[in-house]
Amino acid sequence: MDVAIAFIIFIISYIGIMTERINRALVACCGGVLMLILGILKVEQAFFEHVDWNTIALLFSMMILVSITSQNGVFEYIAVKLAQRVKGRPIPLLIVLSTITAVGSALLDNVTTVLLLVPIILTLTSLLQVTSIPFLICAILFANIGGTATLIGDPPNIMIGQAVDHLDFIDFLFHLGPVVLIIFIVVISGISIYYRKSLYISQQRRNELLNLNPSSFLKKGPLLYKSVSVLTLTIVGFLLHTILHLDLTTVAMSGALLLLLITTKEQEIEEVFRSIEWITLFFFIGLFILVGGLIEVGLIDEMARSILSFTEGDLPKTAIVILWGSGLLSGFIDNIPFVAAMIPVIMEFEEYGMQNLDPLWWSLALGACLGGNATLIGASANVIVAGLAIKSKQSFSFLQFLLIGFPVVIVSLSVSTIYVILRYLLPYF
Repeated sequence: MDVAIAFIIFIISYIGIMTERINRALVACCGGVLMLILGILKVEQAFFEHVDWNTIALLFSMMILVSITSQNGVFEYIAVKLAQRVKGRPIPLLIVLSTITAVGSALLDNVTTVLLLVPIILTLTSLLQVTSIPFLICAILFANIGGTATLIGDPPNIMIGQAVDHLDFIDFLFHLGPVVLIIFIVVISGISIYYRKSLYISQQRRNELLNLNPSSFLKKGPLLYKSVSVLTLTIVGFLLHTILHLDLTTVAMSGALLLLLITTKEQEIEEVFRSIEWITLFFFIGLFILVGGLIEVGLIDEMARSILSFTEGDLPKTAIVILWGSGLLSGFIDNIPFVAAMIPVIMEFEEYGMQNLDPLWWSLALGACLGGNATLIGASANVIVAGLAIKSKQSFSFLQFLLIGFPVVIVSLSVSTIYVILRYLLPYF
């Protein structure tokens, strides 16, 4: 009975999120509370086992850093510089921003990258008087694609890296980097062709842009130097967090608190808190509780086991099923809890005589990370960009993203299938 109730609540909530008739955060939170009222979850389980407070704290901290830094015209300065480099041409600009997003997501993580880049995109498109939607959609797509390449780029990779002792940062880059590069080239080529006619910037606007002085946007003063210094220090902390033995959330929180402490004379802390994307944070909390209900009744674990039982222990078949199964499911069920359910199941395969599990880990990483591009709730970066777009009144719908994101996932998984077969599975056929 609990299984049916949890499933019905999730489906109704999902439909509500898709149709967007009611605010998505309200829908997700109502669904989560229904899980509590009907006894699917206990409050303690919901808030201490299923809500990922590390993710919430990381988002909150980065929102503070970005909010304070954005007051000084830094993002406007970077935006104008980028646009002038490509002479205001829209498709080259789209390619440049997509490349920066992918590289940033690999070196930092995709959540941090979109929080830093979306304000630049919004500023840039406003200056050029061109729609921001293609640029925001590309920010999502390439944040997830770039984040797939490294251990720290996407939460599923972090979880796999923590669970499998012999896999480190270099292993992820060596095994996933090549296929991510191929996928990036294929997808950016397709996206450029898709948007080539709809993106247009008049010659007049381009000339006006080239005549702008980027430095004029900077509000020079103590707040500028303090915010840029702390933000830079935080990014360095992200890059060195394994050497410092600090997790990403600790680094982000330290940066946010330090910046708040040293800028109390220049601004009101209450104003900073008012600028936080609370709707996005509460959407995540509601979504974590919703998926937590599915975990408690065993639905996600059963889906994971069904994928593997279907393959009967055959390594090539198992790898391909994991790749496509995790890719398609991660688009509709947040990839973090799905990967959490899959990790112990894959580990059980050692008991059935399967010695080389590495192809399965790479298949899971590729499927879960790349599959997040299918829908607006498939990955954390998607939700954040959508929330920032709504705040700036440049929003796009669930279905609007689905029509682009889902084909990108199919292409990405197809390329990954060829790669996994050629690199890992040929000897087993």
